[in-house]
Formats: sequence, C-alpha cells, structure tokens
Amino acid sequence: MRSKVMHLEAGISSSGPAALPGPALLPGAGPGLPVLPDDPPAEQRAPATPRHKGLKVAVLALASLTAFALLIFTAAHGLIAWRLAYPAVAPLASDPMQAKQLAYSEFVIPASGGIPAVSGWYIPATAGGSRTIIFSHGYGTNREEPWVPMYDLAETMHLLEYNIILFDYGYASAEDRAPATGGVTESRQLVKVIEYAKETGADDIIVWGFSMGAGTALQAAFLTDDIAAMILDSTFIADAGTLALNLAEFSPVDGFPSPSLVAAFFPLWSGTRLASIPSDRIKSTSYDMPILLIHGTNDAKAPASIAETIAANQRHPLSSAWIVPGGQHEMMFRTHTEEYMQRVTAFLAGIG
Repeated sequence: MRSKVMHLEAGISSSGPAALPGPALLPGAGPGLPVLPDDPPAEQRAPATPRHKGLKVAVLALASLTAFALLIFTAAHGLIAWRLAYPAVAPLASDPMQAKQLAYSEFVIPASGGIPAVSGWYIPATAGGSRTIIFSHGYGTNREEPWVPMYDLAETMHLLEYNIILFDYGYASAEDRAPATGGVTESRQLVKVIEYAKETGADDIIVWGFSMGAGTALQAAFLTDDIAAMILDSTFIADAGTLALNLAEFSPVDGFPSPSLVAAFFPLWSGTRLASIPSDRIKSTSYDMPILLIHGTNDAKAPASIAETIAANQRHPLSSAWIVPGGQHEMMFRTHTEEYMQRVTAFLAGIG
C-alpha cells in the first residue's frame, strides 16, 4: 500500500504527479518552478518603449544638472570667501610729501613669529615731541584711505604737533601680501607698529582706527598696554551679523550667499576661523584707556549698535561717543568736517 506524505506547511500530498496544483510547468522543467501563463520567457519579451528610454535619459540629465548646480553653488561660496581674504586693494597713489608737503621716512618691520612684514611712513612733528598718532586703515584699502581722506587728517594732526604713522596691513601690502583675518593677525601687526613708535621716542600713543582698522585697534588693546587712547571711526567687527549684512551686497537673492558656508570656506584661504575673532569680548570690555567712538546711523556696513554697545560698557571718565544722524560709513570727517575736528581736538586736549 502506497503511503502518502503530506507537506508539513502546505498540506499537499506527494503521492501523485498532480500533487502541486496551480499553473502548468514548462516542458522539461523540473518540479516546483511554476511559470504564469501570461509571463513569457525573457527572449520573448517586448523591448523597452521609447517612452521608457526617454524617462531614463531625463532622470540622468536631471541628476547631472543637480550635481553641476551644487558644484557651482559650492564653488561660488569658496570664491567669495577667497575674495574676503584677499580684497582688491589699489596701489599707493602718492606719499606725504607729494600730497601735503610733509617730510617723512619709510620704515619696514620684518616678518616674525607668523606676523607678516609691515611697511609704512613716519612723519615727525616739526618741533619734535613724544605724542604719536597711528592711523589704522580700514578693510579693502591702504594707508592712504582716499575717501576719508587720510592725508587731510595727517596734515591737520601734524599741525597740532603730533608725530604721524601711516602703514599698511598685510592684505594691503604690495610687497608682502597676506590674507585678511578680521583683525586676528592685523592686531598683532598693529602691536608691532606700536613697538616701533616707542622706539622712535613716543610716550603717548593714540591709535586712530577706521572701520575694520578700528575693530583691529580694540583687539590690539588686549595684547598691549602701550595705547594711551583710541579714536574709533565707523567701528567694524567681523561677526555673524556684519558678515550677513555685507554678504547681502553680493546678490539680490535672499539667503545667497550663505554666511555659514562662506565662514566655513574662509579658513582655507586665510588660515583663520571667523569664530576666533573675539567679537563678544570686544563689545563687552571696559577698556583702561579713553575712547572716542564716532559712528553714523546710516552705516550700511557696520550698524551703529556696535558703537553704542561698546560705548555703553566704557567706564573711563574721558570716553565718549558721537553718533551722527544720517552719517554713513567712514564719511563723517568729509561730511561734518568742522564738528568732527572740534570733537577730536577736544578729546585729545582732555587726555593731555
């Protein structure tokens, strides 16, 4: 008697040839490989239609365009970061003698300890003296800073018997070009210039800074005790807020360029992270020396709130702030010349 063995999971008998119900097997095929009647062999299937081929091409093209757009987007941020590190700076157009008949000597402070070389002009006071003003120029320009204009200020202060120093930061140097770092490296260059001023006999050193040169002066004050006073015009501090404000000038598209992406690329060109700029410390410090802050309410590059915040934290009795209604970035001397010089000379007279 033939025994029947039942499949334990399906309950199908294995006693006869028809034990597996369902579709027919292909001729000559082994058991257990059913083929649906409407599923022809591969060699009999219809070729892909033009519609399917076109869809595949479109998907590949879209992927390629997306990758290319991403590459351009990334490269654009890298290029902007490079431009910030290496701003276009015009060469020197004149000198103190040609511009204002001021006798001067050239000086060069060699590079050392990772600090780029510094070159500049020293204009001695006619009757000698130990009071020296160091002009700290702004970003994207050199020691001449023509829109201030710096030669006019140098001439005026020379008439008041101050020695004058004009110099170039590394990013403005024609001979020893270095990347801009938002004041991190520049503040160390400024300290070198202060040391040079002391070597020339200066006892009272006043740093007069403009824009990022003013922010750099505030950073330098953390590194030296040899600054007797500071005059800060249109103080610029490179932080997230000012970066976003100034990057908006690159494009009318909201959110482009991305400040965070530009900040990520910046160290590749400058060797300095923008986050290493002590912006919070600068704004919150009560400095030991008197400071005159000058700022315009219509400053499109550095909001007046920067100067107002710094001024609010000063405790020195001779510190003060002049916030000019409608004043624009670094333009107060040109547009309010008489009042500008009255306030500056009164401040200098007060500190002796």
